[in-house]
Amino acid sequence: MLRLEISAALMIASSAWAVSLGPSQGYLVIVGGGEVGFEITHRIIDLAGGPDAPMVYIPTAEEGDPKTAAEVTFLAKAGVKHVTVLHTRDPKVADTEAFVEPLLTARAVWFEGGRQWRLADAYLHTRTERELFHVLERGGVIAGSSAGATIQGSYLVRGAPEGNTIMMAPGHERGFGFLRNAAVDQHVLTRHREDDLNVVIDRHPELLGIGIDESTAIVVHGDQFEVIGRSRVLIHDSNFQPRPGGKRYYVLAPGDHFDLKQRRKINP
Repeated sequence: MLRLEISAALMIASSAWAVSLGPSQGYLVIVGGGEVGFEITHRIIDLAGGPDAPMVYIPTAEEGDPKTAAEVTFLAKAGVKHVTVLHTRDPKVADTEAFVEPLLTARAVWFEGGRQWRLADAYLHTRTERELFHVLERGGVIAGSSAGATIQGSYLVRGAPEGNTIMMAPGHERGFGFLRNAAVDQHVLTRHREDDLNVVIDRHPELLGIGIDESTAIVVHGDQFEVIGRSRVLIHDSNFQPRPGGKRYYVLAPGDHFDLKQRRKINP
């Protein structure tokens, strides 16, 4: 009897672990790279509470030592009045009270593109990572493009420092997990990456694969997201049964809504 109870408990835990979910409070805006258009930019600003809301811009994914000035960020150019640039390569610095101070009052955080492993190396397991979750708990927004999109999933694709064509890299497979049980890819149509998530889902069938094209975003809250922008989002799900010879993904267009828990398109 005890063995049956343990087995049932493990099945429940396994099932719960496989459910893909966004934040219960706050929002994610996950952009597939390319130009961040008016609709996406102003959705971030509106969700944060308007142009007077304090926002943090993190360029750490970029190559070298980013020295972006707050006034030249796309947020400032869009009218945001209080932008703080936050950057370090040192996880010891990222773990300090002084470094995370701008995050304590931030209503939105933006992760710039580049290489997602740089974000993981700098901020995983630090006070910075914890404060990012607190931004969401206060009802704020975490947003990012390209590398800043992929880092938001729980599984980090293209995380190899050796190059961005390697989909699975031991030692660089963990994202921040704002979007749980999900792997996020970017530039998928522009760079002909339509099938690249298949290998990840084959290895990790519990994950939901979300491929986002350029100038396109998903806006995530709780167990749903909406597609906004100019192009398409590709959904890779191990439960999806394509026709023989067909693609192993299905396509969402701007205006579509998706239920992460049920893994299906829904009417808003």
